Amino acid sequence: MLHPDVATRAPELARVFAQAKPFRHVVVEPFLQPEALTALMGEFPAFAAERARNELGEVGRKAVVPGIRTIGPAYRAFDELLRSQSLLDLLGQITGIEKLLYDQDYVGGGTHENLHGQDLDLHIDFNYHPARGWHRRLNLILFLNEEWRPEWGGCLELHRDPWHPDQDEVAKVTPVANRAVLFETTERSWHGFPRIHLPADRQQVSRKSVAVYYYTAERPAAETAAPHGTVYVPQPLPGRWQQPGHTLTAEDVWQLQVLWERRNAQLRFLYERELEFSAALRAMRESASFRLGRMLTWPLRVLRRR
Repeated sequence: MLHPDVATRAPELARVFAQAKPFRHVVVEPFLQPEALTALMGEFPAFAAERARNELGEVGRKAVVPGIRTIGPAYRAFDELLRSQSLLDLLGQITGIEKLLYDQDYVGGGTHENLHGQDLDLHIDFNYHPARGWHRRLNLILFLNEEWRPEWGGCLELHRDPWHPDQDEVAKVTPVANRAVLFETTERSWHGFPRIHLPADRQQVSRKSVAVYYYTAERPAAETAAPHGTVYVPQPLPGRWQQPGHTLTAEDVWQLQVLWERRNAQLRFLYERELEFSAALRAMRESASFRLGRMLTWPLRVLRRR
């Protein structure tokens, strides 16, 4: 399925990846053989509400199918490519990251479909596989959109520092078919896409992609951090709202409500995560093993205080 140019251009792609800003990444195009791409686009799963629930359990405008092998023959073949040792070795050659591990569970990955009005706040991804404890190292995203224009929004954005817009640096990728993006996952690999705003005669179009994440069993100590989930940066207020005398339109009011509700949802999510952490910490402190450990180390703690 892989286009032969990918392997042929590996040294060139490796140079681009190493030198890319705002962080290490490379755009690979074409990524698949034309007939393989056509098959994936033809088998792409239809949007369904049960696949469109977000982290808070709410039905949104993004549908995800993580188990891509169940979609159809083209996706089973694509999955075989993604897990093949030949591709793992090729990705290692391009990125300089050796001993890559494929995630057969597609945690956070799979097919992604985003409808008109959907966006993705800038974020860094969770840094450890939740079940295996592997270090997350690479994101590979293949776009499957026969038609897409930058003015529609939805372009992938890679940011250096979204917390400080005046110091930020941005790379943008239009999500057109057979264009793949490979980027390193670190504590600074901020990425997302602005709201999709389709014209009236293109409302049937959606932003389609398939994503897979690669891991390693170990990682250099200088690149590691404490385990965390996905961390989002709330969207800033549009620049036009900061102009003196600007009158809010109906679209502005709707967008303000969306931003307000999203900020509240993020705060609720962080609060619930804090409660879970506090409960786990309390259970640990109340456990018999913890009390025994405190008792055994009491003389040392007294000596240290003295």
